[in-house]
Amino acid sequence: MRIPRIYTSQSLSISDSVLLDKEAGNHVSRVLRMTKGQQVELFNGDGHSYFSEIIAIERSLVTVQIKESVAVANESPLNIHLYQGVSRGDKMELTLQKGVELGVSQFTPLITERCGVKLDEKRWQKKLEHWQKIIESACEQCGRNSIPTLHPVIKLQTALSELNDNSFFMHPEAKQSFKSIIADTDSDIQLWVGPEGGFSDEEINWVEAHGCKPVQLGPRVLRTETAALAAVSVMNSLWGDF
Repeated sequence: MRIPRIYTSQSLSISDSVLLDKEAGNHVSRVLRMTKGQQVELFNGDGHSYFSEIIAIERSLVTVQIKESVAVANESPLNIHLYQGVSRGDKMELTLQKGVELGVSQFTPLITERCGVKLDEKRWQKKLEHWQKIIESACEQCGRNSIPTLHPVIKLQTALSELNDNSFFMHPEAKQSFKSIIADTDSDIQLWVGPEGGFSDEEINWVEAHGCKPVQLGPRVLRTETAALAAVSVMNSLWGDF
């Protein structure tokens, strides 16, 4: 059986005994039905895998002891920051999950003119907490030991102040594609993607006026979740580790 990977926010060191949180403990004991003496892999975002042995199980209370720490270098060489227009339903969750798998290092959810999700501050905070769990779970699955940063939800107009010289936004009528671009791969690469319905004409004028470069992905109009993931894949193919 593949060794289960478990994210924890705790600091970790060799020989430490670690009590897993209730959700992880329940998964180990009741879902996977693991027993004392079996192995699990912990990670906390510091770039290491901590191989551990289960030393006690009592219902959902699972204690493990760390036996070995291994540095894992499997991050993308590209520092991609995805500014994603918030989409409805599970589209945003899909973008976050697959973005983690593809190597995105930062996510910023954008409120735009055509954003179909309208929440108050308290509900946005709950949404961010839910998205954070999706990111952590995706790291467990794909083997990343560094947790991508999830920034607070921000309005597009405010986020424009963060634009750098290495920023691109998806536009189906753009004249250039990624293969015609030479990016500065030593700097953060910003990718700006609109929500369902895309950026409005006014928003396109804003981002272009701030120096963000329009890029297209072929002659077909892509859904928001497809555009983001396809663009990240193309960048990794051209400049990264694909």
